[in-house]
Amino acid sequence: MFDYMTVQETAKLWGISERQVQKLCKANRIEGVIHLTHVWLIPRYTEKPADMRRKNY
Repeated sequence: MFDYMTVQETAKLWGISERQVQKLCKANRIEGVIHLTHVWLIPRYTEKPADMRRKNY
């Protein structure tokens, strides 16, 4: 129905905490994210950004 997911839905789909999703949104690491007052809306088909804490060799 909607083309956006909440932080809770995104966290469950990506297998990470809600707080980590919020941090990714705030850091502008998720393309197309919308911030409305106290709600982050993440585009439904956005892929999880790479974890910058880990090196990929």
